[in-house]
Amino acid sequence: MSSVPAIIITIDGWSSCGKSTLAKQLARELSYTYIDSGAMYRAITLYFLRNHIDWTSPAEVTSALQHISLEFRANHKNGQTEMYLNGENVEYVIRDLVVAEKVSEVAAIREVREFAVAQQQMMGRQKGIVMDGRDIGTVVFPAAELKIFMTADKAIRVQRRFHELYEKNPNVTIDEVRANLELRDYIDSHREVSPLRKAADAIELDNSHIGIREQLELVKEWVKQRLG
Repeated sequence: MSSVPAIIITIDGWSSCGKSTLAKQLARELSYTYIDSGAMYRAITLYFLRNHIDWTSPAEVTSALQHISLEFRANHKNGQTEMYLNGENVEYVIRDLVVAEKVSEVAAIREVREFAVAQQQMMGRQKGIVMDGRDIGTVVFPAAELKIFMTADKAIRVQRRFHELYEKNPNVTIDEVRANLELRDYIDSHREVSPLRKAADAIELDNSHIGIREQLELVKEWVKQRLG
């Protein structure tokens, strides 16, 4: 799909539905910029954990955010976009279960969301982006030309997440992964600020039983329809 006009594509949905996998593939196919909003919240969480920030204190959170610089940089060796926190590449550190266990709590904080959303909206000014997250189509870019909401059977999501984490930490158990996923689902959908929900004009994609390639081809057709 060459010479694709610049639009904004949002991909929201439940944890471990493969949102980032689809978003990266789609961005590559369209020669768009991929923005991993989840990585931004994970990096903020990592900073809070490292610096012992009490995120139940709005004043402490507001102060800490003033010392956080987030940036996506291209890794020319693998063609991926990676997350930098205050100049440090934290792309792999932020995928750890320790961060995953706390990121939904941190992402539910009003000051944190306002901080991240402002940066995300700046990144999308020129369009030509694919961004995935929880509130991208509802809050960050409510006027996006194509919105996708991803879902999958919970048992399948647990298995996917377990296999992903097991490669990095063979000591992780499936019960730990299931508990973490259920907690994240609850917090994401019940938080006061920008809860996870499907935008009224989003297309739902249940990928419980379809492959990654088939999924990409399906979404590329949706893109063609939007551009048509």
